[in-house]
Amino acid sequence: MFNKMMGRTRYVVCRIMLHLSGSEVAPILGVLNRSAREAIDSDGDMEVLGEELVTISETLLQYDESWKSAANEGDVFWKEGDAGDYFQELFTDSGQRYLSQPPEYYSESDESFCVPVTRNVVVMITVAYEGEVPQLEDDLSNITAIGEGLKALIDLHYKRKLRAIQVHFSPAQLGDELTNDQLLQYYTELIPL
Repeated sequence: MFNKMMGRTRYVVCRIMLHLSGSEVAPILGVLNRSAREAIDSDGDMEVLGEELVTISETLLQYDESWKSAANEGDVFWKEGDAGDYFQELFTDSGQRYLSQPPEYYSESDESFCVPVTRNVVVMITVAYEGEVPQLEDDLSNITAIGEGLKALIDLHYKRKLRAIQVHFSPAQLGDELTNDQLLQYYTELIPL
């Protein structure tokens, strides 16, 4: 068995979901939307996507007191095509979650200057990478493990091991609200931290 594994590339696809809650989480949407615009403008440039992932991960680490629940999932593949298919499956699932569509831009003529401020934000980070990263391939249902997982994402970027990156978030823009009921309905896998 060991001989068959020699020389083969190990691909891992994983998704981390992190729910933040509280009156101070709304600014995270600004960081997420700015990163989304940078990613779209870069036309898929992995260097830019990786830098934005670092920015998002560092921002989430700064808000650790707002972390309320989390979930993670993933799988290991020996064929790049299989990893790509699974990445696409997770991407599609994340995109279909409540209010996690790509960012849209408000027009200057928007009448309302008073927008509701959401108290809940869910960030879904899906990555594909080469190699082995125990901090991402374990159960991340506690605060320490999530912190180590976010730091591992940053390291993967600097080690040039990331092959695909996608970040979804709900709500997708300021003014949208993710209620506690919607959180329970659309993010059933979240485990309290």
